[in-house]
Amino acid sequence: MKVRVRFAPSPTGYLHIGGARTALFNWLYARHTGGTFVLRIEDTDAARNSQEAVDVILQGLRWLGLEWDEGPISGDATGPSKGDRGPYFQSQRRENYQRRVEALLSRGLAYEHEGAIKFKMQREAITIPDLVVGDVRRELTDREAVDPDFVIVRSDGQPVFHFVNVIDDLEMGITHVIRGEDHLSNTAKHIALFNAFGVNPPHYAHIPLILNQDGSKMSKRDTGASLAHYTENGYAPEAVLNYLCLLGWSPKNNREKMPMSEVVELFDLPQILRHNAKFDLEKLNWLNGEYLRDIGDDRFRELGVHALAKAGIDTNQYPLDYVKAALDTCKGKLKTFAELPAYAAFYFRDEIVYDAEAVKKDFVPENTPRLSKLREAFSALASFDSDSVGAALAATAKELGVKNGVLVHPARLACTGNTSGPSLYHLIAILGKEKALRRMDQALEKMG
Repeated sequence: MKVRVRFAPSPTGYLHIGGARTALFNWLYARHTGGTFVLRIEDTDAARNSQEAVDVILQGLRWLGLEWDEGPISGDATGPSKGDRGPYFQSQRRENYQRRVEALLSRGLAYEHEGAIKFKMQREAITIPDLVVGDVRRELTDREAVDPDFVIVRSDGQPVFHFVNVIDDLEMGITHVIRGEDHLSNTAKHIALFNAFGVNPPHYAHIPLILNQDGSKMSKRDTGASLAHYTENGYAPEAVLNYLCLLGWSPKNNREKMPMSEVVELFDLPQILRHNAKFDLEKLNWLNGEYLRDIGDDRFRELGVHALAKAGIDTNQYPLDYVKAALDTCKGKLKTFAELPAYAAFYFRDEIVYDAEAVKKDFVPENTPRLSKLREAFSALASFDSDSVGAALAATAKELGVKNGVLVHPARLACTGNTSGPSLYHLIAILGKEKALRRMDQALEKMG
């Protein structure tokens, strides 16, 4: 049996981190088994759905690198790429649902009731075999014992989630349904529908929920609940993907930072943990920082330029070598790229904005002659590389009878406007002699 799994989100406004994790686990299982990953948009609720919400889902999955394997061809199919493969949309499959409703009606397995159509639910308990949770026996509730039948088509003609979900899984040949544990309560109805069509249900694997640190369920108002938080705040998709793997799954050796190729090799459904996962933003930030430290220089620069552009900093105005050198001094210093504009904006702005508290501390009268002396030393340099800058600062400090740090702090504030940042000698060398001297002159003028 070739594995076929699916991710079937509803386009209702944003992509929840739990939904992204569900998509990832389906994608991982498909890749681990050599199976097929299907994307299906469950958009039968026209009042709640929008194209914008669909775009959010597609962009989020592509940002994570979770490309799906199957779907209708969209766009111009005459070009070399023959169009992009889009997802399936339930709104385009209504004829399938109508045909299946008629089949149930004709066999007495469904009936009309107050303008709606109800499915004739079996009266005995249903056992749900689950690859994560184990066997779950679903007894009828007291209310269901009186009337266990449930609506499959509403009075307005719209088929309900339980019905269309099963029909699509049946017709798409889905072999494994990997979804959040909150769907476990629906599964008895789904198994009964499969049985009504004389088809064995797929294997179910209900994965643990993602909770806040206090054990509450993550809502869209919680920081980090929406995938957009990561796309907008400078996270590396590789790091977010890696962290999502750890929410409900763990390799036997308890490793945390792992290349996705290795996760694919190791991932299997029996390894999914039974208990709910608690979301830890600090841990994700740490992991993201580790990724930013280790990713290739070109990838770091690519993400860095994008983060600066989002902050309104156009690096295209500067020579490519300058931009590369500037960004290279930031590698290993950031947890997210959202920190980059504040950390490195001084490279790309003519006007320096000084930190007010640092001005009080470092632009003091006794530092004026010291910074002036350092400016003279820099001006006299024939070579303006980091080694020469560092040697000039050390020689000046020795001449003045002070420690290097006494000069480092006002020099950094003069050149960057901040008290912390990249290596001082390297950043001054990258700014170049003319720009560095001009900034020191501006600082001296401010110091009076």
